[in-house]
Amino acid sequence: MPSPLRRVACWLGAASLAVLTMLAMPGAAHAATPNWPTLSTGTGGANVSTAQFLLRHHGRTLTVDGYYSAGTAAATSSFQSANGLAADGIVGPLTWGKLVVTLDPGANNNAVRALQTALNKYGYGLTVDGVWGASTTTAVSAFKSGRGLTGGTTVGATTWQWLVGGGGGGGTWAPVIDRSVLPRSEYDDPHHDYPAIDLPTQTGVTTYAITAGTVSHAGGSCGYGVGITGDDGAYYLFCHLSSRSVAAGARVSAGQVIGYTGATGNVTGPHLHIEVRVGGVNRCPQQLLLAIYDGATVPAAASLPSSGCSY
Repeated sequence: MPSPLRRVACWLGAASLAVLTMLAMPGAAHAATPNWPTLSTGTGGANVSTAQFLLRHHGRTLTVDGYYSAGTAAATSSFQSANGLAADGIVGPLTWGKLVVTLDPGANNNAVRALQTALNKYGYGLTVDGVWGASTTTAVSAFKSGRGLTGGTTVGATTWQWLVGGGGGGGTWAPVIDRSVLPRSEYDDPHHDYPAIDLPTQTGVTTYAITAGTVSHAGGSCGYGVGITGDDGAYYLFCHLSSRSVAAGARVSAGQVIGYTGATGNVTGPHLHIEVRVGGVNRCPQQLLLAIYDGATVPAAASLPSSGCSY
């Protein structure tokens, strides 16, 4: 029969093993903090608007439009130079670390606008007015609680990293062509006979991948076409290009050049034809393209309607 001391030692060993087993179980620890996103010329979306508001908070003059233009890059370079960073005009982890500021309820400034913009990626529907009131407090509390973040309602660097590094579906989106090419009104036009959109352009307009993914088609069937299977699982097709800059199997990021607009295939003039497919079903891309144009929360491809966007 084991001695009392050995029985205690065995019990302690079993208890320690049980604790270790619990710690190793899925869900016992918090999910890893997401990476800071990298923003550069040509990208767009809510993260860009957030960075723009933070740059304004730090005294830079620029338009907050959700599009990372040359002006945003110049403002970023100026901020980087003033803060001892390499002035490359790209918002990466080191620059985010200098841009974000600690915020508490009652604050009223452009950094709060950045916070409200970032929270709206997650569906909180806040008015971006720069005033931290009750609705912003409620949103911050819910966001932090859902991710196991501590520190009450204070928004520090870790909370900022969760805010801009997450957001469902991948993060960074980019306009398919430069915003200067067409007015916003062109992005809500119906297609002539099925869920898609035609953007009228001249030949040779630079065309960008709107999200990260893998080129799964680079060939014919719609003139010179490029099809990208996005990291979100949706399929994005760009047609009638005059030339392509990517090959099948290539990995692309949002804002990467994939080709140039044209009039190849069955067309009556140069334009960019865009389709979004989920599970083989065409979805109307208008809402998605408008959100990218506006720097607003980009809807999931699966949530886009499959009708109502054709004549």
